[in-house]
Amino acid sequence: MVKIKFFAILKEIVGEGEIMVPVDEGTTLEQLLYQLGQRYPRFLEARKQGRFFASVNQEFVSGQYIMRQGDEVALLPPFSGGCIGEIC
Repeated sequence: MVKIKFFAILKEIVGEGEIMVPVDEGTTLEQLLYQLGQRYPRFLEARKQGRFFASVNQEFVSGQYIMRQGDEVALLPPFSGGCIGEIC
């Protein structure tokens, strides 16, 4: 399992501040984000717009990062604000 934390506008989009998600061995961050988009359609919209940053264990990583059991993913909107779709 990995812990996923949503901040600011992403928390509103998903409707939760934190969730636990099972991951298979070899799952990349990109694949995990895809799975979140399937679970939360409004998150998918935000992802398509590229309007957030992802960190794993408090470090920014690429989408090719291989997830490990116990990782903590933080999904953060742009630091200067902005809108995602209709939500500001």
